[in-house]
Amino acid sequence: MKMDRWRASARRILKLSSRPDRAPRSAPDRGNPARYGSLHCSGRSCRGTQFYFGHQQPLSVHLREREFASGASFIQSRWFGSMATKIQRNPKFATINSDDIRYFTDLLGDKNVIQDEDALLAANMDWMRKYKGSSKLLLLPRSTEEVSQILKYCNSRCLAVVPQGGNTGLVGGSVPVFDEVIVNLGSMNKVLSFDEVSGILVSEAGCILESLVNFLDSKGFIMPLDLGAKGSCQIGGNVSTNAGGLRLLRYGSLHANVLGLEAVLANGDVLDMLGTLRKDNTGYDLKHLFIGSEGSLGIVTKVSILTPPKLSSVNVAFLACTDYLSCQKLLLEARRKLGEVLSAFEFLDEQAMDLALNHLEGVRNPLPALHKFYVLIETTGSDERSDREKLEAFLVHSMEEGLISDGVVAQDIQQASSVWNIREGIPEALMKAGAVYKYDLSIPVEKIYDIVEEMRNKLGHSARVVGYGHLGDGNLHLNISCPQYDDAVLAQIEPFVYEWTSKHRGSISAEHGLGLMKADKIFYSKSPAAVQLMASVKNLLDPNHILNPYKQLQELIEHNLMVKSNAIVGKWSSSPCRYQSEHWLSSLGDVIQHLISAI
Repeated sequence: MKMDRWRASARRILKLSSRPDRAPRSAPDRGNPARYGSLHCSGRSCRGTQFYFGHQQPLSVHLREREFASGASFIQSRWFGSMATKIQRNPKFATINSDDIRYFTDLLGDKNVIQDEDALLAANMDWMRKYKGSSKLLLLPRSTEEVSQILKYCNSRCLAVVPQGGNTGLVGGSVPVFDEVIVNLGSMNKVLSFDEVSGILVSEAGCILESLVNFLDSKGFIMPLDLGAKGSCQIGGNVSTNAGGLRLLRYGSLHANVLGLEAVLANGDVLDMLGTLRKDNTGYDLKHLFIGSEGSLGIVTKVSILTPPKLSSVNVAFLACTDYLSCQKLLLEARRKLGEVLSAFEFLDEQAMDLALNHLEGVRNPLPALHKFYVLIETTGSDERSDREKLEAFLVHSMEEGLISDGVVAQDIQQASSVWNIREGIPEALMKAGAVYKYDLSIPVEKIYDIVEEMRNKLGHSARVVGYGHLGDGNLHLNISCPQYDDAVLAQIEPFVYEWTSKHRGSISAEHGLGLMKADKIFYSKSPAAVQLMASVKNLLDPNHILNPYKQLQELIEHNLMVKSNAIVGKWSSSPCRYQSEHWLSSLGDVIQHLISAI
C-alpha cells in the first residue's frame, strides 16, 4: 500500500510536468546532458535558476546618499538602512586623475580600461540593487602580472580597490562604497589543467562556475560547489567569499576542497600557493586566510580545486511535513538510512512555497495542497537500483512514523528540474514580490525555526517572514518581505536578529559573508581577541587598507589597532600612505607570535 501511494504520487508530478504549460523556466544551453540513471542531467545542472543583471524588475533602493560641496564628484557620506553605521570616505585615499588613466591604458589597453558611465552602472550596483557605488573606473586585467601591476600602482598612489567577480553577492561586498577602482577578473577565464586521475582542476579566477561545471561534465566529474547563481558567479569570487551552496552537505566547504591558490597582495607581490597536493604539512596553510576574506587581504587569481567524480545515480524527492520537528527528525533518519548517498537536504516553509507559486513563471505545486513545511532530498550514488530501493525504503519508513504527510519522487529530468526550480527560485520570487531584508544565519538545527516564528510575532502583519535553507548544514535563509523598504520595519528586525543569533551561539553569516551589510556586526559572532588578531593580519598584508575598504572588518577596528600593529610589523614613512617594505616580517607566523605576546 505504501509503495502504491508513492507510485501514485510520482504519477501526479508526471502529469503536472507533462502539461504544455508546464515547461521549465528558461535556462542557458548546457550542452549535451549526461545520463544519470532515470535522470538526464549534468551534475545537478538539470536545474537552472540563473540571476542575470538587468532581468529583475527595478526595486525601491533602500539607500540614502549625501553629497558634500567639496569639489569632489564622489559621495562623501552614506547610510545603508537605519541600523547601519554612517560611513565616511577615508580621506587618505587618492582620487583618479589623468595620469592614472594613462598608466592603466598603457598597461591594459584602451578596451580594458572602462570609463563609460553606462558600462560602469552594472559594476557599481549589486544584483539586489540595494548597494550602489560611484566608481569612475573599471579595469579588466588578463593575467596575474597585470593584476600585480595594478595593485602595485594603486598601493603607491593610495587608490582604493574593489576586487569583483560575477557580482552576485548579497551583502554589498563586491561593489564600491564610494569611488574605489573596480578590478574585475572576468577576462581571466582559462582552465589551466585537469588531472583525470586525481580529479584536480586548476583554473584562473575569472572562470564562470557553470563553465567549469560543463567542462568537468565532459570529463566525468562535477564541481563540489553548486549555486543558484552559477551562470554568473566566478570561481575566484566563490573562493574569496567561501560560498556554500547546495552540495556542502555531501562535499564540505571550499576550505575542504580548495587545494591551493594564487593571490596578489596589496603591494603587488604574487603569493604562489597553487599546490595540487592532498597532503602538505609544511608550515602554516596560508591559503585558508584568503578563502572567505572577501578580497580584503589580496586578489585571488588562480585556484586548484579537488573535484569528485560524477556518479551515475541521482534521485530527487519532494516531501511535505506537518511541523518543523518532523523536518528535524526526517534529517536524522535521512542521515541514518541514506548515509553515504545523501547529497542534499533542503527545507522551505509554506510562505516560501507560496511566494514561489505566485511569482515564478511556470512553477506549480507538485503536491495537491499546500503544507506547513517541505523538504527536498537528493541522493547521489553509483548503483541506480540499490539507491532507488534505499530511498523508497526510507520514504516508506518515514511515512509510517508520521514524519511526512505527502511527497513525490522525480522520475525524469523534467520532474527533477521542476522540484529544484522551486527551491532555487525562492530568491528570485522574493525579489519580484517587493523589498526584501535578507539574513543568512547558522543556527543549531533544533533552534533554526524558532527565530522565524519569533520574527513573525514581532512584525505582525507589517511584513511577510519567510524561512528556507540548507537544513542539513544548519543554515537558515531568513527573509522579511515588504511592499517597499521601511525604516520602521528594519528597526524591528535589527539588531534583534543579530542579538538572537549571538545568544544561541550561531553565526550572523553562514555563507554570504559580511561585506558592507554586516561589516560592523562581526562582534556578534567573533570575540574581541579574534577580531583584533584578524585586524592585525589585515594591517600586515594590506597596511594601506586599499583592498575592499569599509567591508568585513570595519575601518574603526583597524584604526584602533594601528598603533599596536605598527609597533610590531613596521612603521609608516613620512608619506601617510606609503609603507616601508623593509619592515615586513618574514612570515605570518612571526607576526602572530608577536601579537599574542602583545595582547
